[in-house]
Amino acid sequence: MGGIDKAKDKAEQLKGRAKEKIGDATDNESLANKGRAEQMKGRAKEEWHDLKEEADDKLHEAKARTTDKDRGKGR
Repeated sequence: MGGIDKAKDKAEQLKGRAKEKIGDATDNESLANKGRAEQMKGRAKEEWHDLKEEADDKLHEAKARTTDKDRGKGR
C-alpha cells in the first residue's frame, strides 16, 4: 500500500481513538461513538488498501507469467 494511504488510514484511526478517549473522559457518549466509528472506518480503509495492493501484485505476477510463457513458445 502506498505510504501516503497508510499514513492517512493510521491518522484516521488515531483521531478516532482520541475522540473516543475524550468522549469517555467527559461522559460524551456521542463523541465516544464517533471516535469508535472513525477507528473502524480507518481500519476498513487500511484493509481495503491492503487487499487492493495484494490483488495488484497477483495481477502483475500473472501477467509476468503469461508474458514469459508467450516468449517461450517461439523456440
